[in-house]
Amino acid sequence: MEPMTQILQGFQAMPFAVPAAIAAPSLLFLLSAKDLVHTKKTDFPELPSVPAVPGLPVVGNLLQLKEKKPYKTFTKWAEEYGPIYSIRTGASTMVVLNSTDIAKEAMVTRYSSMSTKKLSKALKLLTFDKCMVAISDYDDFHKMIKRHILTNVLGVNAQKRHGNHRDTMRENVASRLHAHVKNSPQEAINFRKIFESELFGISLKQAIGKNIEDSIYVEELGTTLSRDEIFKVLVLDIMEGAIEVDWRDFFPYLSWVPNKTFENKIQRFCSRRKAVMNALIEEQKKRIASGEELDCYIDYLLSEAKTLTPEQISMLIWETIIETADTTLVTTEWGMYELAKDQKRQDRLFEEVQNVCGTNKITEEHLSQMPYLGAVFHETLRKHSPAPIVPLRYVHEDTELGGYYVPVGTEIAINIYGCNMDKNQWESPEEWKPERFLDPKYDPMDLYKTMAFGTGKRVCAGSLQAMLIACTTIGRLVQEFEWKLRDGEEENVDTVGLTTHKLHPMHAILKPRN
Repeated sequence: MEPMTQILQGFQAMPFAVPAAIAAPSLLFLLSAKDLVHTKKTDFPELPSVPAVPGLPVVGNLLQLKEKKPYKTFTKWAEEYGPIYSIRTGASTMVVLNSTDIAKEAMVTRYSSMSTKKLSKALKLLTFDKCMVAISDYDDFHKMIKRHILTNVLGVNAQKRHGNHRDTMRENVASRLHAHVKNSPQEAINFRKIFESELFGISLKQAIGKNIEDSIYVEELGTTLSRDEIFKVLVLDIMEGAIEVDWRDFFPYLSWVPNKTFENKIQRFCSRRKAVMNALIEEQKKRIASGEELDCYIDYLLSEAKTLTPEQISMLIWETIIETADTTLVTTEWGMYELAKDQKRQDRLFEEVQNVCGTNKITEEHLSQMPYLGAVFHETLRKHSPAPIVPLRYVHEDTELGGYYVPVGTEIAINIYGCNMDKNQWESPEEWKPERFLDPKYDPMDLYKTMAFGTGKRVCAGSLQAMLIACTTIGRLVQEFEWKLRDGEEENVDTVGLTTHKLHPMHAILKPRN
């Protein structure tokens, strides 16, 4: 049999991205109709089936998902088919949720029927078969590792202990920006390059107790890697691998067909990450053996998590690195982009910071007194949802959702972007308007005003850290500089990757404030 050819390169923006494959039509069409359709209702005879988006035989709706951003296609379909509808992705049925109410029903009310994560082959390999807090199924293992990460890294008390790392990061970012303005006052600065590096530093300090200033020797690779190369191995390569397509995810009856290009690439990413993490961990074990203890995740896990294997400990430490270094960058960069192109709102934020802080630098203790800064944060999360679609869930028992019957075996896609752009809930959702979150109906201290952090038992464990880093950084940057986009920068709104990274890093011209 000839190797299958890809026909949907454009759908590589999500972990369930798909190239459909049709090089062996004779085999595919031997499948009977009953093999491609779920069994009839059993316990829910009175409920209608979920409305379906019309598609083609065998491939279903794959050919309609040509856009690189499936969450936008899903949102457009919601306008025609309603907030809940089903699509066919090869041999599977996927129900897509595009409203906050139905998403909350799935995440809270019907959670027991659809708590299992459905991962692509790429994500299954990259997460060591769900060995991550964010990806693991809701079971005893998940509860244990979530307790660990909240205790040492992401919980309220842990965040207080790690506050000095965030303070150092903000000082470093401000110092580097001032140095740039002093040396090249008319030259636009690449904000991402600076902020990304400092976020990586925080993630390393929380994970292994120390930043990497220069390079490390990785014995398993037989080479020395620079700090930038380590970042690439631990963060960039994994984010790239997470959106790699394996058509066998959608045609499991052809799983016996080899896909060596895909397998070799993902295996290379996994092997290099493992080698780098082993090098980092061995270095810290020597430190601990010498009697030097630090308040970091590796020290905690090696001391308290005796039931975990070395591989699990490595994955959990790596998780804190990649998650700190990625999604908070997305939110902060988009927030600064929106402020830099909107002088009126930037001035309003600056005035609020001045009224609260005066000549003092903004700190995290000031945040509760700054409703407009909070509104800027939440509106950025709403319009630029960092994770536009959460990892798929698998329905493991017949259930009801949105007033419809959903049979066992169905996949559930929660379109966070669609929820946050729902015209029935948000006025002019395509506009960036922080003022909407100043409405008295919103609790100023509520972190979950949008669906960006999810809801229910699987609400994002890192939401507090994301708020503390992004809000205080945005406030500090506006407090010290006037921001203006480089000519032509306003049009650079395209995104790329598993999370909604700006395709082009933001470039802005800065002017220090008096």
